[in-house]
Formats: sequence, structure tokens, C-alpha cells
Amino acid sequence: MAVKTASGAPARLPDAAPAKRGLWAWVNKRMPIDEFISSQLTGYYAPKNFNIWYFFGSLALVVLVLQLVTGIFLTMFYKPGELTSFDSVEYIMREVHWGWLIRYLHSTGASAFFIVVYLHMFRALLYGSYKAPRELLWLMGMLVYLALMAEAFMGYVLPWGNMSYWGAQVIVNLFGTIPGIGPGLVEWIRGDYGIADATLNRFFALHVAAVPLGLLLLVMLHLVALHQTGSNNPDGIEIKEKIGSDGKPLDGIPFHPYYTVKDTFGVGVFFVLFALIVFFVPTFGGLFLESPNFEVANPVSTPADITPVWYFTPYYAILRAVPDQRMGALLMGLAVLSFLFLPWLDRSPVKSMRYRGWISRTALALFAVSFVALGYLGMQPAEARYVIAARIFAVVYFAFFWLMPFYTRIDPVKPVPERVTYHAH
Repeated sequence: MAVKTASGAPARLPDAAPAKRGLWAWVNKRMPIDEFISSQLTGYYAPKNFNIWYFFGSLALVVLVLQLVTGIFLTMFYKPGELTSFDSVEYIMREVHWGWLIRYLHSTGASAFFIVVYLHMFRALLYGSYKAPRELLWLMGMLVYLALMAEAFMGYVLPWGNMSYWGAQVIVNLFGTIPGIGPGLVEWIRGDYGIADATLNRFFALHVAAVPLGLLLLVMLHLVALHQTGSNNPDGIEIKEKIGSDGKPLDGIPFHPYYTVKDTFGVGVFFVLFALIVFFVPTFGGLFLESPNFEVANPVSTPADITPVWYFTPYYAILRAVPDQRMGALLMGLAVLSFLFLPWLDRSPVKSMRYRGWISRTALALFAVSFVALGYLGMQPAEARYVIAARIFAVVYFAFFWLMPFYTRIDPVKPVPERVTYHAH
């Protein structure tokens, strides 16, 4: 039946949207790119009260891509082997066009990766992003962190500098403390009776193929879990529980274009700071690249102080704080694995630190101080004053986790608002 206006004249119906044609339509018919963009970007609603802490998730993804790209170029010239590894890195630095830049981008990128990831993890502690319904999201993120640690350690050994060699000796020998299977496991990891050709070959294979594949899979699962539960926010309020008449969250906005624009600005700031380090202080005073690593590995010349790269030093300080090597290795492993239990250790009825009491805030502040202090102490000589300080801060570190079921129960909390707190700016 024809539609008419009030005067009786036939009404003009709007023209139907023209069907898409051309190459883009052909591609979308076979690979639903438009559907993906609409569901994962423009159709994915994120809380409208994100703050600066939420830059670091996207930055982690950017640095991951940077590491993969620069790593590919480095593998074109790197030759794993006891007699070739160090010389091939020197060849990259001195003979390959822009090789020095690629190497410094990769080495600085490793430290940048951990800086971004540590800040990303701290934001989760600050706003309770590990609590229900995001337990699996947190576990996937922690598995990404463990894979990143393995990737960084093996990449640190590959240049075959003197600190690389002795650092590998220390870390690999820690597996020997495992009762029963320890000595055999150490030999299996090295592939020989000592750190040599076989070790470099298998570390190279793991560093450039096996671990990156696993890391990419875990990152993908992390993102899938994020989109399933939705992003947390500084108030710890689930925006999916407040839906408007249009079926969209009342306190949410489309991720694209709003947060893609903000993230692009954050990436720009990051690359400015990153470039300043790469071009002017790539070793960062020995924190990013130690002086002994500019010397070829020498089994008969031990560096004055064997210390790992800065992002491992908090755990190394815990290892050295315990006189018994087996107990020290156990506590070092527990220091990392304790993060996995946070969703079940935290008994607070609220997520965000905004609405928690002084006990939880003090505990988080002391934990952050202890982590930074342990990082500093792990870079110092194994002298009595540093070891004693490391023991004190290690107790504070573990108290944050294992006293959490008690202090989060008695900690006074503030009422959480019904809607997210947002101020336009």
C-alpha cells in the first residue's frame, strides 16, 4: 500500500543505502573487515572516564610490534654461535647501514616494554582490574608477562657479551636447585655441559620463533578476554550493567574514534621520549646496556658485579637476600607467581583504590616502594647493608600479597557511586 502525506499526496520514501561496490566490497564479502571494525572498534564501548593510566595497554602493543619488526631485521645479520655471535653484533653495529639504529631500537625497546608493562600492571593494582569478572583477563596478562621475561632473558644472552655469559650461568644454574631433576634439567637447557654453541642455537630458536608465537597467541587471548568482559575504569563500575534505551552503555563511548585519537597522541609522546633515549643515551648509564656486554664472553674473566638487566633486579635482590640458594630461588619464583593469585587474595567488596580505606592504600604504596627499592638493591654489590635492606623490603613485598585476605576484609570502604564519575575536559 502506498504511503501518503496528510494532504493526500504520495509521500517520498528515502532512497535505500547504495550497495557498496568495487574492491572494498569484494574484500568484505570474503573477509568481513567492516564487521570487525564495527564490532571491535566503533561498536566496542569503553568507559568514558579513562585517564592517563589507560595509555599503557595500547603502548605495550605498539612496543611489541616495534620489537618484532626490529628483531626480524636483526636476525638477517645475526649468526648464533660461540665464535660468531659477538662478532655478528659488532658487524651489525659497525658495517650494516643503519644497523646501529636497529640494534639500539631493539635494546631500548626491551626496556621500554618492561616500563610500559610494569605501569600497566600497577594500574590494574590501583583500580582492581584483576577482580571478578576479569580473573581470566588478569591470568592471560600475567602469562604474557612470564613469556616476556623468558623472551627478554634469552635475547639478553644472544649478543654473547661477558655479562650475557655470566648472567646466563647464574639464571640457568638456578634450575639446578629443583629437587631430583635439577642437574639434568640444567644440562637439558644448556644442551651441553656448559653455556656454549648449543645453548646459543636453542636460545636463538626460542627467542625468534617459539616464544614470540606463544607471546602473540597470549596477547590475542588477552584482548579477546578484554572485549568479552569490557574494560575496567577508575571507579571500578561495570558499565555494561547500565544500558540505555538504544542498547548502549550509558557510561560508555565508542572506542573509535574517541580513544584511538587519545592513544595516537600517547604514542606520539612515547616515541618522542623513546627517540631521545635511542639517539642520545642508548645505554642509559649502563641500565639498558651494561659496559661488560661490550666485551666478548670470557669464561675466565668474571665481571666485578654480576647483575641482570634492571627489569629483573627486584627478583634478583630477593634471590640474594636469602643465604640458602635453594630457598632463594624458591622465593624468587614465588615473587613472580604471587601475582597470579591476586583475584582470590583480594577480599575487598570494591575494586578501585578510590573507594578503599587507608589500609589498602598504605599497603599498595609500601608494595610500590619495596619493588623499586628491591630493583635498586639488586644492582648493588652483595654487601651486608644492601643484603639486610633487601631482606626488609622482601618481607614488605610478600606481606602485600599474603596478608591481603586479612587487611582487605577489615579495611573501611567508601560507597561506590551508581554511575562513573566523569568531568568533561
